[in-house]
Amino acid sequence: MIHRKIKTACLVSVMALNLSACNYDNSTEPSQPAPEAVQPAASVTLVDGKYVVNQTIPTFSDYIIIETQMGNVAPRVVDLEETLDDLAAYDVIFMGEAHGHVASHLMQTKSFAGLYARSKDKKLALSMEQFERSQQNIMDQYLAGEIGEQVLRDDGKAWDHYRSSYRPTVEFAKRYGLSVIAAEVPAGMVSCVGEEGPAFLDRLEGEPRSWIADELHTQDGPYKIKYLDFLKKAAGHNVSDPNLTEEQKEEKRFKSFAAQVSRDDTMAMSMFDYLKVNPGTQIMHTNGSFHSAGLLGTVERLKMRNPNLKLANVHSILVDDPDNVSFDADLVGEGQYLLLIQPTPKNFVKMENINKFIERTKGAIDKNLCSY
Repeated sequence: MIHRKIKTACLVSVMALNLSACNYDNSTEPSQPAPEAVQPAASVTLVDGKYVVNQTIPTFSDYIIIETQMGNVAPRVVDLEETLDDLAAYDVIFMGEAHGHVASHLMQTKSFAGLYARSKDKKLALSMEQFERSQQNIMDQYLAGEIGEQVLRDDGKAWDHYRSSYRPTVEFAKRYGLSVIAAEVPAGMVSCVGEEGPAFLDRLEGEPRSWIADELHTQDGPYKIKYLDFLKKAAGHNVSDPNLTEEQKEEKRFKSFAAQVSRDDTMAMSMFDYLKVNPGTQIMHTNGSFHSAGLLGTVERLKMRNPNLKLANVHSILVDDPDNVSFDADLVGEGQYLLLIQPTPKNFVKMENINKFIERTKGAIDKNLCSY
C-alpha cells in the first residue's frame, strides 16, 4: 500500500472523464444464456510498443497470466498450473495485487492452495500487508480458534474489504494449520515517519519499537526515483506549495519516501524474522503491486536482509480493454509473471464531482495522524 496519507489522492490522480450508458430491457421473455466464447490459440505479439494478446478477459473475475521472467523470455500466455509449477521452487512469492480486485484475490487463493499441494513437507506460510505487526497476537488467536472472525476484523484492524478479498486465503491457512504473518507497520507509525522522517524511530521504546523495521533503507536508487515520480503525479501530494522553499519541498519528499519505505522495510523484516525461526518454510506474501514491482520495494529489502533467498513476483496489470487485451512492453520486467485483469469502474465521470471529492477529503489527507 502506498503511504496512507496519499492513498485517496492516488485514486483521484488516475481518474479520467468518460460517460457510460446502460440499456434497460423490460422484455418478459426468459433470456437464454449466451454461448461461451471459444478463445483462439494464445499468442502475444509486439505492436507499436505494446504486447497484444489474442485472448479476452470475459468477466471481472477472469484473468490472463503472462510469463515474462523479468523480461528474460519472450512473453507468453500460461495457465495457473504451469505458473505454480515454477513458483513452487521459490522461497518467497510476492503477489502484487490490485487492492480489492476480485481477480487478484481469486488468483491469490488458488495460488496459495496450489503451492500447498505442491509442498512436500507442507511448510508454507501466508504473509500479509493487510494486517499490522502489532496485531499478530490477534491473528494467532483467530487461527487457534480462540476468537471469532468479527473480533479478528475489529481488534485485528482488518481492512474494510477483508471478507470479500482476504477471507478465503486466511481460511485456507486456518484450515490447514498454516501461519499467517501480520507483516505491516502500524498506520500511525507510517504517519509519524511522514512527519518526522527516520528520526522517529529513535524516540520509540519498548514493544512499539518492534512494530517497525529496525532500519529504513532510504538510499537513492530506482525505487526512490519511481516513488518520487509517483508523488509528482499524485493529486494533492506533489509538494507544490508556493510558500515552501526548495529545501523544504525536498525535505517533505524525503520524509514521504521514508514513510513509504517504512512499510517495505517492516514487511521485509517480518518475513525475515519468521524465516529465522522457521527455516525452509515457503512464504506467499500479499501486497499492493507498487511494493513489489520490478523486484523493488519490499522485495529488494528482503533480499538485503538475506541475499540467498530466491524471490519471485506476480504483478497485476489492469488492462485498458478486456476485449482487446494489451499491455505496455516496458512492463515485462515487473515480475516473473504478469496478471492481466479487467479495469475497475471509474469513480467519477464528471469533473465537478472530482473537485467536490478533493475538497471534501483534503482535510483528512493533510491531517497529521501520528499517534506515538
